[in-house]
Amino acid sequence: MSQMNDFLRRHEQKDRLRLITCGSVDDGKSTLLGRLLYDTQRLNVDQLDALRSDSDQHGTQGPGLDFALLLDGLEAEREQGITIDVAYRFFSTDTRTFIVADCPGHEQYTRNMATGASTADLAVVLIDARKGVLTQTRRHSYIVKLLGVSQVVLAVNKMDLVNFDESVFLSIVSDYARLAERLGIGRFSAIPLSALNGDNLVSRSAQMPWYLGPTLLGALESATTQASPSEVGFRMSVQWVNRPNSDFRGFCGSVASGSIAVDDEIVVVRSGAKSRVSGLLRGSESVREVSAGDPVTLTLLDEIDISRGDVLASASQPGQATDQFAAHLLWMHEAPLLPGRPYLLQCASATVGVQVSEIKYRVDVDSQEQLAAKRLRLNEVGYCNFSLDTELAFEPYASCRTLGAFILIDRHSGETLGAGTIDFALRRASNIHWQQTEVNKATRAALKGQLPRVAWFTGLSGAGKSTIASRVEAKLTASGHHTYLLDGDNVRHGLNRDLGFTDEDRVENIRRIAEVARLMVDAGLIVLVSFISPFRQERELARSLFAAGEFVEVFVDVPIAVAEARDVKGLYAKARLGQIKNFTGIDSAYEAPQNAEVVLDAVNLNVEILADQVIKRLT
Repeated sequence: MSQMNDFLRRHEQKDRLRLITCGSVDDGKSTLLGRLLYDTQRLNVDQLDALRSDSDQHGTQGPGLDFALLLDGLEAEREQGITIDVAYRFFSTDTRTFIVADCPGHEQYTRNMATGASTADLAVVLIDARKGVLTQTRRHSYIVKLLGVSQVVLAVNKMDLVNFDESVFLSIVSDYARLAERLGIGRFSAIPLSALNGDNLVSRSAQMPWYLGPTLLGALESATTQASPSEVGFRMSVQWVNRPNSDFRGFCGSVASGSIAVDDEIVVVRSGAKSRVSGLLRGSESVREVSAGDPVTLTLLDEIDISRGDVLASASQPGQATDQFAAHLLWMHEAPLLPGRPYLLQCASATVGVQVSEIKYRVDVDSQEQLAAKRLRLNEVGYCNFSLDTELAFEPYASCRTLGAFILIDRHSGETLGAGTIDFALRRASNIHWQQTEVNKATRAALKGQLPRVAWFTGLSGAGKSTIASRVEAKLTASGHHTYLLDGDNVRHGLNRDLGFTDEDRVENIRRIAEVARLMVDAGLIVLVSFISPFRQERELARSLFAAGEFVEVFVDVPIAVAEARDVKGLYAKARLGQIKNFTGIDSAYEAPQNAEVVLDAVNLNVEILADQVIKRLT
């Protein structure tokens, strides 16, 4: 029994290496990992039986075992012979344990590869010895570097298909060394191997006596698993406030960096509130100290305001918070990223509203060239400025992965749209404050004897927005109200004359007008905004700038056939002939409101009745 306990204790204390395999399609990633599991004798009897059965049904090696099937778990992958999703596997040797992410090689699944790389300590970059360094090799190596994977093993596979030629191997290593230098990958190990036959995987290959380096397994067993000591000190993002009764209030999370002990002073990064640690619980065990990676429930001597998403830090190294920062962003969705569009940003356990205020440049991941861009498309990487709705506690990604990594989320669907790494806070974020004035909105509105509002008219071109809005303004003015009409065509003669009609320009067009309308409402005016404003997200962004009840969405509802028939300018006809690009309703989408405060039947009712409906809602 004591021997068994000693055996279990040794295995519990082994360290763990997280790694990914990446490269181009058909480089042999799944075969390599499947063979590695087989040669290290880490497969159970039922797994071997399943492998034999799957090899007979789906295999590509004739009567032999197809080791790739151990990793290609999806039916679609087996039918197509490719890896689509990220397949995770766990195995162990006498030295350490491993968590392996087998990442897809196709370009359209680059987002999946980034998911695998985000938590990896080491990357195995596979290259087909017959093909050398390819586009996906460069793409994946760039993402590996971007996501902070500091250890790279270059696995030159399929050496059996080039007769184990040393010169082929050395030529590929030389090509990759130039790429690594451009990317800033400091060091990498290169291993020639044949995954299918097991050459240089677990034991040395008799076919390549000229290679004197470690086997792949040897390289993995000797790789570093502990991150270099953090210079940012203790950091913990609060995931949950645990308050089972009035006598206990604990803050739960995982330590992101540094260490903390009982009696140490901590600070809440965003608020600056301080206290001392009164207790630390790791599970149900009371401990004196915890360090990076430990899950912990932390209690404090003082009752201070802390909630989910707050970051606790060492008081001697208090950290930083910002509402604007610069970051690299990998876009992971079919619909493009548009600057100015509102998204949600999740960093650790905090979620805040965000916009990309500017795309500084797009990175060509093949050449690392910086290119001008107004949008980011699927699998493109850009360097962007971000503007947040509220301050976020963070650390640069190079200093702390947990507090420097984030994802972007669609506000409506909840889909993950992109993933990024924070570089630094923008300086202007900390030195611009809202200037309070002696006269406020309530005072201005009282002088005018009215409740300030914005009526946001939206609908297709030709629906009648401007006509109705103009009539509303005339009637309100006649009854003594103070108004202003912002018309889509009129503002393009001045404020927005630099904008075109691409999706990006439409987003910026609405952002500017929403900000102007907010200032006019602050002046106590009733503001009438007449814009097509085709995108639902931008109208929601506009609404978010106003207090409850101040924003009234007015949907001027007509079918496109009616709008087209009313088109005295002939714009629809030109758009259908291709003479006008990005025309709403023809080659650019219109997203109708789902919960507008006012819906106007602009087909069957006249302008006077429609104007009165809007005025009734406003006043």
